[in-house]
Amino acid sequence: MKLVFCGTPQFAVPTLAALLAAGHEIALAATQPDRPVGRSQQLTAPPVKVYALEHCIAVTQPEKIRDNADFRGQLEAIAPDAIVVVAYGRIIPAWMLALPRLGCINLHASLLPKYRGAAPIQWAVARGETVTGNTTMLLEEGLDTGPILLQQALVIVPEQTAADLFLSLAEAGAPLVVETLARLAVGDLKPTAQNHAGATLAPLLRREDGRMDFVAHTSVELHNRWRGFQPWPGAFTMLDGKKLIVHRMGCGAGGAFAFSSSAQDVEPGRIHVESHRLFVGCAQNTWLELLEVQLEGRKRLPAAEFLRGTALPADARLG
Repeated sequence: MKLVFCGTPQFAVPTLAALLAAGHEIALAATQPDRPVGRSQQLTAPPVKVYALEHCIAVTQPEKIRDNADFRGQLEAIAPDAIVVVAYGRIIPAWMLALPRLGCINLHASLLPKYRGAAPIQWAVARGETVTGNTTMLLEEGLDTGPILLQQALVIVPEQTAADLFLSLAEAGAPLVVETLARLAVGDLKPTAQNHAGATLAPLLRREDGRMDFVAHTSVELHNRWRGFQPWPGAFTMLDGKKLIVHRMGCGAGGAFAFSSSAQDVEPGRIHVESHRLFVGCAQNTWLELLEVQLEGRKRLPAAEFLRGTALPADARLG
């Protein structure tokens, strides 16, 4: 087929590679503009652009697409059989949805209708799901509301972070897109409407999502949120007016640890130190162990080393 590919981050690259390997013609790769990255703010090309140029695929990087006459004319001249959209980061306008004969095919990293939105992988992990997956669907004007084409399920391993899961889902989703196109081409795939009543949302992450709330969440819930919010926004709290980043944590079996009897009355946010280990009380009488932390203005340290260099009062609290 003649295709237009729309995608931006590394998550989209395996699908672009799989489409090329399957013999499709990628007439154009549309991706977001180069952006400044890191402390140096060096202008950096998105991974899809880098891969496309390495494989002699024409690239366009429109800042906006809805009313972009040049971009529309470019796509109309190509007349693609399908437009494949993977983590493009732009809302696809109605004129673009109507352009290809097979429609706009999207790879979404969740088992729709669950986790519609910009951060499905992160929220699935953060909310303690044990299974997630990929969905190919026909895009329509609603947010991830289009009819489902194919789905595949993947198990979320207990200690797996969102960053780990990104890699697994990206690699698994690529052949799913290839299969979707092949079956659409021969009329062997019937789109199925989503059950909108079962929809959940996965909104764009904010920095505040990483703030640890020891009153509202159990240790297991906080550990899941930390796993889900890797690499950003992570997990942080406050200690004596300073920001404390928690780089690694553990919640034990069911959120419980073998403590001395004096530690059994859990007060959310209260610090407990035992055998050079650092614990904090959470909701529903659970404890969270902080394994590696970084206090504002200081370097990242294992808990035992942090405790050796930090004088904590007996009533020290986090939050």
